[in-house]
Amino acid sequence: MIIAQAEYVKGGTKVEEFPTDGKKEFLLCGRSNVGKSSFINMVLERKNLAYTSSKPGKTICLNFFLVNKSFYFVDVPGYGYAVRSKEEIAKFGTMMENYIKNRDNLALVFQLVDFRHPPTKDDITMYNYLKHFNHKVIIIATKADKVKKSMIGKSQKQIVTGLGLASVNDLVLISSVTRDGKKQVHDIITKALEAQEE
Repeated sequence: MIIAQAEYVKGGTKVEEFPTDGKKEFLLCGRSNVGKSSFINMVLERKNLAYTSSKPGKTICLNFFLVNKSFYFVDVPGYGYAVRSKEEIAKFGTMMENYIKNRDNLALVFQLVDFRHPPTKDDITMYNYLKHFNHKVIIIATKADKVKKSMIGKSQKQIVTGLGLASVNDLVLISSVTRDGKKQVHDIITKALEAQEE
């Protein structure tokens, strides 16, 4: 896949604020500070398209990025951020439910988890929530370059077991530093777009 164009289009919290052109969407979710912005910038081959903050939890709406004028990356606010108030957490839940239930053009979901650690309770809750609505979920394990080669098998197993995945084949290891995993993600997106056209 060649990324010829990628741009931020808009942000929104309600269905009526989301794009209405019907283009396929790829939802990106993950715990705050898991590396979503770095993932977006790497996969879309842009340095600063998505803002990478030293302060997690800055994103407060769904952000839509138009790619190759043919599909969207949709960035979800990071979950599990302790500083968020109960009201903000409730709004997050309502926003997610409205999106998940009403987007027939959602092609698949990329859920990001930190490869260095077992899935958190929030990771497991989000994964089960997405599967409940029968959405295809690809688990992206970030910061893979920070795990020693001798520990990769153990790290893979703890994520597969923690989330209840069928096998390690359901897991994509990526690193925004080494760029490992970028081609695999591009291939997944291409395949999903082709499947939607059939």
